[in-house]
Amino acid sequence: AMGDLVHTDRKLWDSMLTLNLTTAYVAPRAVVPPMLAAGAGRIVAVASRAVVPPAGGFIAYTVAKAAVIAFVQALAVETRGSGVTVNAVLPSTMDTPANRAAMPDVDPKTWVPVGSVADAIAYLAAESSGHVTGTLLSI
Repeated sequence: AMGDLVHTDRKLWDSMLTLNLTTAYVAPRAVVPPMLAAGAGRIVAVASRAVVPPAGGFIAYTVAKAAVIAFVQALAVETRGSGVTVNAVLPSTMDTPANRAAMPDVDPKTWVPVGSVADAIAYLAAESSGHVTGTLLSI
């Protein structure tokens, strides 16, 4: 997903938007109507702390994740007062096998453990977090 504008071809651009933004739309589009009917529900998206503020060098990823943030905030406004909450977690680099392989020269001790991201998602998805919506939780 690395590349500035000049080095980002259309295939990579489309791939990043599909992988990040389209998937963030598809699931809520399917579940929001029944959640609204039930008067309750939780949606938690995963964006990225790397795009707040936007950085250069990986423009397709940056734009896709920034769009996820805008989507979450807009959907939170659309569902406000309905019992449905919409939030996002914004992890920095996560300690995953893929990231370790992609960045073998970087010390992963500073990376966010995947379990910490899961804990943040669980918090936002909990019934007790019904008052939290439109929140971007940086990890």
